[in-house]
Amino acid sequence: MTLKLDKATGIFMALAAGSGLACYALEGGDAAWQATIEAASLLVMVLPQIAAGLLIGGFAQALISKDTAAEYLGAESGLRGLLVATVAGIVTPGGPFTSFPLVYALWTSGADVGALVAYLVSWALIGLHRIVVWELPFMGPEFALLRFVVCLPLPLLAGIFARLIVEHTSLKLKGGSSE
Repeated sequence: MTLKLDKATGIFMALAAGSGLACYALEGGDAAWQATIEAASLLVMVLPQIAAGLLIGGFAQALISKDTAAEYLGAESGLRGLLVATVAGIVTPGGPFTSFPLVYALWTSGADVGALVAYLVSWALIGLHRIVVWELPFMGPEFALLRFVVCLPLPLLAGIFARLIVEHTSLKLKGGSSE
């Protein structure tokens, strides 16, 4: 396996180095060292979540055949694919360490951009785990239900718009079935 550095990673590394230098220049060595220790502590805390999410994505990629991904979430899946992705987003628990490796696995297995956008919008806006853990206790059932109903069509609309943008522009995405 060859380690390959893409542009985004290079940009993030440059931003990290630049912000470290700025911290050192503006606040001094002690502040820069303390920030480094806090960042390392955060890394130790989230590393198990990242590893688990990557494992989930890897297992999903191994378990979901390209034919299955194309049938249920591919470019030809139509509205049904967007609905499947929306429901999957609603029921997917966890944070971005879970959902993004899964999205990547689906993308490389043949899911199209519309289904993936619908999944992510659904997961972000109407995920059941957020409603149960945060919204119901803090805002109450009436607000939670109202917001859920108002947001329910948004994943479908986002998926449709994503498909239209890719279809009618020169936007080319690396990965799934939109190539």
